[in-house]
Amino acid sequence: MAVKVYFSKEITPGKVAELYKLAGKTLPGKVAVKLHSGEEGNQNFLKPEFWKPMIYYVGGTVVECNTAYEGARNTTKKHLETLQKHGWNRYFDVDLLDAEGPDLELPIPSGQRIQKNYVGRNIVKYDSMLVLSHFKGHPMGGYGGAIKQLSIGVASSFGKAYIHGAGDPEKIWTADHDAFLESMADAALSVIEYFKGNLMYVNVMKNMSVDCDCCAVAEDPCMQDIGILVSEDPVAIDQACLDLVYASDDPGRDHLLERIESRNGVHTIEAAAKLGYGSRQYELVQV
Repeated sequence: MAVKVYFSKEITPGKVAELYKLAGKTLPGKVAVKLHSGEEGNQNFLKPEFWKPMIYYVGGTVVECNTAYEGARNTTKKHLETLQKHGWNRYFDVDLLDAEGPDLELPIPSGQRIQKNYVGRNIVKYDSMLVLSHFKGHPMGGYGGAIKQLSIGVASSFGKAYIHGAGDPEKIWTADHDAFLESMADAALSVIEYFKGNLMYVNVMKNMSVDCDCCAVAEDPCMQDIGILVSEDPVAIDQACLDLVYASDDPGRDHLLERIESRNGVHTIEAAAKLGYGSRQYELVQV
């Protein structure tokens, strides 16, 4: 039976929670809510007010990790200040998973490129994870969605460099590109296995720029908003987002697709499906 991906063209805070309830999966225990806190200067990231009903519904703690590049989030001090400035602390408990070392090393014995992943040690405080992703383009990955949030998003600052370098953090910006994409798929598997499958995924196709929320200077959105998707399968939800972009007749579609295709973005999905933690076949349930 094909995995279900719930979809609505209506993009409102309440609709996110409504689709999540329709999916019918309860996250047990203490819930980590992984989202993108937004680089300082970025205009496209989804703000705390948008996610508020969803995070309140699961009673979750917003979690983030430091970046591996210069900016307003590459040190614990600066990242905590940015989280405060962007308003996350106003509504939620916030936990910077790698605020202090040492990192937690997660094994990936079946990894195609990397056999271990480095995540913030505070992850041990949580029993399940809600992955809230803003679907858009990305300068390196082609696109950013659920798989990227699970991998680069949950990785510590060192772990991000390790994934980007396909196991060699010194090659953070110079590693073989497909090896980097495959390493992202590997790293995502380690987080899924750590939480024993107790995860749910929300992708919001809004403010779709070719650039990521990690860019301090990002292009404005290049195409119209498409909708909200919810699933318990990270591969299916990312594939469904790509398919919706391809199916769109919006004049800005080709600009976003050029970014995705020029970086071979679909290969992350291919590599993830090969590892077996999700399916590219799905049933889109429109609400």
